[in-house]
Amino acid sequence: MGNKIKELPIFERPYEKMILFGEQALTNSELLSIIIRTGTKKNTSIEIAQNIISINSSTSNDLRFLQDLSIQEFMKIDGIGKIKALELKAIGEIAKRISIPINEKKLYIKSKSDVANLFMEELKYEKNEMLKLILLNNKNVIQKIVNVATGKDDRIIFDIKQVLSEPIKMQTPRIILIHNHPSGNATPSKEDIEISQKLFECSKMMGIELLDHIIIGDGEYQSALITTI
Repeated sequence: MGNKIKELPIFERPYEKMILFGEQALTNSELLSIIIRTGTKKNTSIEIAQNIISINSSTSNDLRFLQDLSIQEFMKIDGIGKIKALELKAIGEIAKRISIPINEKKLYIKSKSDVANLFMEELKYEKNEMLKLILLNNKNVIQKIVNVATGKDDRIIFDIKQVLSEPIKMQTPRIILIHNHPSGNATPSKEDIEISQKLFECSKMMGIELLDHIIIGDGEYQSALITTI
């Protein structure tokens, strides 16, 4: 087809289609083609987008796999140079950050599901374990969300002091620990349960209540703490 999108019927051109029908009417390839903008002598921007999507090895039709591609992997695709690769990586990071809870709003934590809903989209596709901490006031309103540590693959190393340093500094009365299992299985390990109980006891000594330790899997979540919210 070459670089001839203008030769397509108006309803098949991504820009015009988006203006007429809205972004929700565009296919994944059409959305990507708008980011890519220009094609090459061999392929249109839509065809380049289709080549990118063909890399996805999962049966899912979403675009989350783009976040896992490196700049170098993008650049191996015909029609994607360094600048376009950087732009695609930036789009993936923006999408990830949009899914992070907005701290300006008063967010109340009433149950495990509230915690899971806040972090599920951000963490369920992460390839590495990530440990986060929610700091709450006495009414369970979120005061701050802290990134405590990032591990490699299915292992994360941290200590109690590392977790409690920010709550102690802010004199936070309540906290909730969250981390993900890259395997997708949210079942707590023996180590998860042991560190949860140890943190619960140490927090109590500091006048801080550990309400829960939520483990995020792929669309599921479980608690690693015996006494929870």
